[in-house]
Amino acid sequence: MRTVLNILNFVLGGFLTTLSWLLATLVSIVLIFTLPLTRSCWEITKLSLLPFGNEAVHVDVLTPDSKSSVLNAGGTLLNIFWVVFFGWWLCLLHITAGIAQCLTIIGIPVGIANFKIAAIALWPVGRRVVSVETARAAREANARRRFSE
Repeated sequence: MRTVLNILNFVLGGFLTTLSWLLATLVSIVLIFTLPLTRSCWEITKLSLLPFGNEAVHVDVLTPDSKSSVLNAGGTLLNIFWVVFFGWWLCLLHITAGIAQCLTIIGIPVGIANFKIAAIALWPVGRRVVSVETARAAREANARRRFSE
């Protein structure tokens, strides 16, 4: 089912959103001062291409032992920079694609996936794209760790 939905996403506009993320990735590579944003761009490019079966998870959920207030502050500054230069137009692109996809009954699941990516497009630094199963396992491990302390 995930494969069918990912193909449907690609046909109904996912290729445009993925190309936009690739463009943002290339721009972040070309502009030297935006190199720290490149990994986040690439991660969300993967999610834009294959939104079903994948999930964007914050690195603190995946590796809670390596939390750092300095890295979190730096990530916040990068996210603010991101919103100003890249995030708002990628978010609008995903919202527009989601609305267009929701106009057809068959495109509603794909449109909903685009709305989720639109929220991530505003604040992507510090997120990694992993399988849904990996994300669920990481959340369960964090919950067990918090409740056992």
